[in-house]
Amino acid sequence: MPAGVTLSTILAVLIPVGIVTVLLRWLPFAFVKALKGSNFITMLGFTMPVGVMTVLVVYTLFGATRDTGHLIAPLAAAAFTAALHLWRRNSGLSIFGGTAFYMLLVNWVF
Repeated sequence: MPAGVTLSTILAVLIPVGIVTVLLRWLPFAFVKALKGSNFITMLGFTMPVGVMTVLVVYTLFGATRDTGHLIAPLAAAAFTAALHLWRRNSGLSIFGGTAFYMLLVNWVF
Protein backbone atom coordinates (compact mmCIF):
# COMPACT_ATOMS: atom_id res chain seq x y z
CA MET A 1 0.00 0.00 0.00
CA PRO A 2 1.12 3.57 -0.61
CA ALA A 3 2.36 5.55 2.37
CA GLY A 4 -0.43 7.08 4.44
CA VAL A 5 -3.11 4.66 3.26
CA THR A 6 -4.09 2.16 5.89
CA LEU A 7 -6.52 -0.72 5.93
CA SER A 8 -8.86 1.26 8.18
CA THR A 9 -8.89 4.15 5.68
CA ILE A 10 -9.71 1.81 2.82
CA LEU A 11 -12.51 0.18 4.83
CA ALA A 12 -13.82 3.59 5.91
CA VAL A 13 -14.34 4.41 2.24
CA LEU A 14 -15.40 1.03 0.85
CA ILE A 15 -18.00 0.09 3.48
CA PRO A 16 -20.19 3.21 3.06
CA VAL A 17 -19.82 3.03 -0.71
CA GLY A 18 -20.92 -0.62 -0.64
CA ILE A 19 -23.89 0.12 1.61
CA VAL A 20 -25.07 3.04 -0.54
CA THR A 21 -24.69 0.95 -3.71
CA VAL A 22 -26.77 -1.91 -2.30
CA LEU A 23 -29.45 0.50 -1.06
CA LEU A 24 -29.65 2.29 -4.41
CA ARG A 25 -30.05 -1.06 -6.20
CA TRP A 26 -32.68 -2.30 -3.74
CA LEU A 27 -34.87 0.81 -3.32
CA PRO A 28 -36.49 0.84 -6.81
CA PHE A 29 -37.54 -2.80 -6.42
CA ALA A 30 -38.94 -2.14 -2.93
CA PHE A 31 -40.83 0.90 -4.24
CA VAL A 32 -42.39 -1.02 -7.15
CA LYS A 33 -43.22 -3.96 -4.89
CA ALA A 34 -45.09 -1.65 -2.52
CA LEU A 35 -47.11 -0.24 -5.42
CA LYS A 36 -47.73 -3.57 -7.15
CA GLY A 37 -51.35 -3.89 -8.18
CA SER A 38 -51.99 -0.15 -7.98
CA ASN A 39 -53.64 1.70 -10.83
CA PHE A 40 -50.46 3.71 -11.40
CA ILE A 41 -48.26 0.66 -11.97
CA THR A 42 -50.93 -0.94 -14.15
CA MET A 43 -51.12 2.21 -16.26
CA LEU A 44 -47.31 2.36 -16.57
CA GLY A 45 -47.20 -1.29 -17.64
CA PHE A 46 -49.71 -0.55 -20.35
CA THR A 47 -48.36 2.77 -21.65
CA MET A 48 -44.57 2.58 -21.21
CA PRO A 49 -43.77 0.07 -23.98
CA VAL A 50 -45.57 2.23 -26.55
CA GLY A 51 -43.96 5.38 -25.17
CA VAL A 52 -40.47 3.92 -25.20
CA MET A 53 -40.87 2.65 -28.76
CA THR A 54 -42.18 6.05 -29.90
CA VAL A 55 -39.20 7.84 -28.37
CA LEU A 56 -36.78 5.35 -29.97
CA VAL A 57 -38.35 5.74 -33.42
CA VAL A 58 -38.34 9.55 -33.25
CA TYR A 59 -34.76 9.59 -31.96
CA THR A 60 -33.61 7.24 -34.73
CA LEU A 61 -35.34 9.16 -37.52
CA PHE A 62 -34.11 12.57 -36.34
CA GLY A 63 -30.62 11.18 -35.77
CA ALA A 64 -30.56 9.79 -39.29
CA THR A 65 -31.47 13.11 -40.88
CA ARG A 66 -28.84 14.91 -38.81
CA ASP A 67 -26.02 12.40 -39.37
CA THR A 68 -26.46 10.90 -42.80
CA GLY A 69 -28.92 13.16 -44.56
CA HIS A 70 -31.18 10.33 -45.73
CA LEU A 71 -33.92 8.27 -44.20
CA ILE A 72 -33.86 5.09 -46.30
CA ALA A 73 -32.38 2.72 -43.71
CA PRO A 74 -34.41 3.92 -40.69
CA LEU A 75 -37.67 4.07 -42.63
CA ALA A 76 -37.09 0.60 -44.09
CA ALA A 77 -36.28 -0.74 -40.63
CA ALA A 78 -39.38 0.92 -39.15
CA ALA A 79 -41.54 -0.62 -41.88
CA PHE A 80 -39.90 -4.01 -41.31
CA THR A 81 -40.47 -3.73 -37.55
CA ALA A 82 -44.14 -2.79 -38.02
CA ALA A 83 -44.69 -5.65 -40.47
CA LEU A 84 -42.96 -8.10 -38.14
CA HIS A 85 -45.11 -6.97 -35.24
CA LEU A 86 -48.33 -7.17 -37.25
CA TRP A 87 -47.37 -10.67 -38.39
CA ARG A 88 -46.29 -12.20 -35.04
CA ARG A 89 -47.68 -9.79 -32.39
CA ASN A 90 -44.55 -10.28 -30.29
CA SER A 91 -42.91 -7.13 -28.90
CA GLY A 92 -39.58 -8.80 -28.17
CA LEU A 93 -39.34 -10.23 -31.67
CA SER A 94 -40.32 -6.88 -33.16
CA ILE A 95 -37.70 -4.97 -31.17
CA PHE A 96 -34.84 -7.39 -31.74
CA GLY A 97 -35.79 -8.18 -35.34
CA GLY A 98 -36.17 -4.51 -36.26
CA THR A 99 -32.90 -3.60 -34.56
CA ALA A 100 -31.06 -6.42 -36.33
CA PHE A 101 -32.54 -5.40 -39.68
CA TYR A 102 -31.55 -1.76 -39.10
CA MET A 103 -28.00 -2.75 -38.14
CA LEU A 104 -27.75 -4.93 -41.24
CA LEU A 105 -28.88 -2.05 -43.47
CA VAL A 106 -26.64 0.55 -41.86
CA ASN A 107 -23.50 -1.61 -41.76
CA TRP A 108 -23.73 -3.60 -44.98
CA VAL A 109 -26.15 -1.94 -47.39
CA PHE A 110 -26.03 1.83 -46.97
